[in-house]
Amino acid sequence: MELLEPDLQRCWQEAVSGDETACRRLVEALYPVVIRIVRSHLPRRVPEEDLAQEIFMKIFTRMGQYRGNRPLSHWVSRIAVTTCLDHLRAQKRRPELRWADLSEEEAAVVENLDATGALPSNQEAFQSRELVEKLFETLRPDDRLILRLLDLEEKSVAEISGLTGWSASLIKVRAFRARRKLRKTLERWKELKL
Repeated sequence: MELLEPDLQRCWQEAVSGDETACRRLVEALYPVVIRIVRSHLPRRVPEEDLAQEIFMKIFTRMGQYRGNRPLSHWVSRIAVTTCLDHLRAQKRRPELRWADLSEEEAAVVENLDATGALPSNQEAFQSRELVEKLFETLRPDDRLILRLLDLEEKSVAEISGLTGWSASLIKVRAFRARRKLRKTLERWKELKL
């Protein structure tokens, strides 16, 4: 249902006064605007319908904030874009990997490691490297650097201290916490697999 701006304003006023039918008409009229924005800014792993529903919840909880000094569709668009950008920022701050993000080969490496506790074979080495990179993406840059230097480049704590200027105790604590976070990520993957 396409409503022109004056009809949309009238429908908005009725919705503000508590008319449920007007609220439904408003959602139907604004849905194309909202879903277009969601699809153009969609964060990974967030279903578009869930995000659209969150946007409509924000719209209806903030009804009293709309003053009518600009078109309603602009106000709604602003809420939709801001909500999408908030999700994208959160995803950048705290990237989350799921079992479904792993390729079949990477999943096999994790399962083999879980079952046998043995290091991967030569043929699994490439998939293991990609898996490590995905796991490292979940860490903060400083923690990623420490584990890369300690575990992948096999540098000593003293060498890392000389390179970074950090104390040996700080390096050890960060490495411990980063490894613990990686273990928790692997545990979550295994739980999600089941």
